[in-house]
Amino acid sequence: MSFFDTSLEFLKGVGPQRAALLQKELKLFTFGDLIQHYPFRYEDRTRFYNLNEVNELMPFVQVKGKITDIELIGDKFKRRLVAYLADEYGEIELVWFQGINGIMQKLKPTINYVVFGKPSVFGNKLQMAHPEIELLTEKSEKGGYLQPVYPLSEKLRTKYIDNKFIVRLQQEVLKGSLNHIRETLPTALLQQQNLIGKKKSIINIHFPKNQEWLLRAQQRLKFEELFFIQLRLIKMKLVRQGKFKGLVFGDTVILTRFYKEHLPFDLTEAQKKVVREIYADMKSGKQMNRLLQGDVGSGKTIVGFIAILLAIGGDAQAALMAPTEILAQQHYANLKKYADLMGISIALLTGSVKKSARKPIHEQLENGTLKILIGTHALLEEEVKFNKLGLAIIDEQHRFGVAQRSKLWQKTTDFYPHVLVMTATPIPRTLAMTLYGDLEISVIDELPKGRKPIKTTHQFDSHRLKVNAFIKAQVDAGRQVYIVYPLIEESEKLDLKHVMDGYESIARAFPDLPISILHGQMKPEAKDFEMARFVKGETKIMVATTVIEVGVDVPNASVMIIESAQRFGLSQLHQLRGRVGRGAEQSYCILITDHKLGAESKTRIETMVRTNNGFEIAETDLKLRGPGDIMGTQQSGALDLLIADLGKDGELLKTAREAAHQVLDSDPLLQQPENAMILMQIESIKKAAVNWSRIS
Repeated sequence: MSFFDTSLEFLKGVGPQRAALLQKELKLFTFGDLIQHYPFRYEDRTRFYNLNEVNELMPFVQVKGKITDIELIGDKFKRRLVAYLADEYGEIELVWFQGINGIMQKLKPTINYVVFGKPSVFGNKLQMAHPEIELLTEKSEKGGYLQPVYPLSEKLRTKYIDNKFIVRLQQEVLKGSLNHIRETLPTALLQQQNLIGKKKSIINIHFPKNQEWLLRAQQRLKFEELFFIQLRLIKMKLVRQGKFKGLVFGDTVILTRFYKEHLPFDLTEAQKKVVREIYADMKSGKQMNRLLQGDVGSGKTIVGFIAILLAIGGDAQAALMAPTEILAQQHYANLKKYADLMGISIALLTGSVKKSARKPIHEQLENGTLKILIGTHALLEEEVKFNKLGLAIIDEQHRFGVAQRSKLWQKTTDFYPHVLVMTATPIPRTLAMTLYGDLEISVIDELPKGRKPIKTTHQFDSHRLKVNAFIKAQVDAGRQVYIVYPLIEESEKLDLKHVMDGYESIARAFPDLPISILHGQMKPEAKDFEMARFVKGETKIMVATTVIEVGVDVPNASVMIIESAQRFGLSQLHQLRGRVGRGAEQSYCILITDHKLGAESKTRIETMVRTNNGFEIAETDLKLRGPGDIMGTQQSGALDLLIADLGKDGELLKTAREAAHQVLDSDPLLQQPENAMILMQIESIKKAAVNWSRIS
């Protein structure tokens, strides 16, 4: 067992009980985990401020002086301890509301102390509440260091595991580990990227000599982390391309007939480019593994159908898997129009298809007469057997786990089907390179001709009458309207009340209009019934929660009103907006908020009003929220990042990916002596680890 695999309970000062707490609260099990528990910020203790320089706008400051007086003010629960600290330039009050007895024993008048805290003003006096305070010693008088601040939890604090304690543990573990930290990147790569060594970077990430050394340590550790993640993904891609043969689909007879006789509109340049990329993959003899990104309404489905025709032209079958029944039905309805024109058999398989109707589907699938199968998770069931599955299309990929995707692959034995993953959630480049770095990526970044961009405006609650007048005018012109309410709390009862209140006020405002309602507490058949009424135009306004977020197509709906828009994430707002703008009419999205908006909410609303470009929106979202939330990727492990931040380190990610490519291009098996360190690092990491940069 290596030094870094040693359990934390054996570190001086920890023991079994604290080790159990650190495991539960911070997921720290071993010396290696602790040393990679990096600070999230640093307090500047490189200098002492004179008290006349200190003001309430400063963050944390370090001062020194004598305690001139101590007093207890108030009684029982309102008791507070006030100590007065003075230097030759001024005075500051130090205040404690808790732990008073312990502090009083520490404080002695006329003795010099070092004090660190956040200055504020109370009355007219400068004050610090609950500062850190220690005796001035020869060592502390020098100052001159950046104090690391580590992520902690409330539970740990109540058990006296505070920042000071973690700092002590880090000092302890670093002392023992210096002989065990080995370099993981070749010298040539360190020189090329101007990076410091691993040992120096670990020391300076925890206890930086100064700001410059801190930045160099961060740069080194971020680069290493991103480099190993990209190396792993590129290696997976190379292995797969070498190992997994794909069927060769080069016959375009059926496709040409579709182009000439049935293509309903000219493809955009972006769609043509993607079709060329897919065609090149499918006739290459290697398995295609491609991610197709395109905003809502950019025409991914028709591109998917063109890929299906290539598979059918090669005498194979195609499957399309969608995450929900409504989406699967919609794909089926869209593709059936084209399949019928071409005389190609197509079927729909979802959870609600009756057993009697399944039997013929299973039989035709197995004997090869059924060419296209659309469905939900039901496609993964044991009894669904294909005669020759040549292409698997997966819609809204992030809703399916990797294991579910690979089940679809295993539906054939002699070869692997080509895989096309489609998503309407625009993924920022940095995230796509990390989550899907083993896939080729295609992007449809223009809307079909004749589509008008959706006009987005922001209105406050106080403009409700104006908004209602606009709804009335749109309905009079023959259009339909969505009004969406947020899920306020985790409590479904509250959400329901919120939607119901909204429904009632809309019904009062438009007494003569038929209105639909849709929320998560309704039974599936009731949801489908309400949705169907709206699709047929029987109801003019749909009041809903975010249930309608994905994929339902109502070309006549031209207005999306989002209530309490500040409560939604950016990508969710963008997804909701994409529900309208499906027809030829001008569509509108109105974001309604109250007057009180935080800085982040303002940025989200302004971004929505400014742009319809999903990729630009996704980039902003990544900067605001970080990667984990956006894709629900915490479960995928691909973003198990220790120090890099995909929102901020996009340029470094590109550099790391290029470096990984260079290494693997010249030495695919990492057998050359100069790459021995890289290979050793990969081998030493457990097979399960996604992040090869970890200490092991």
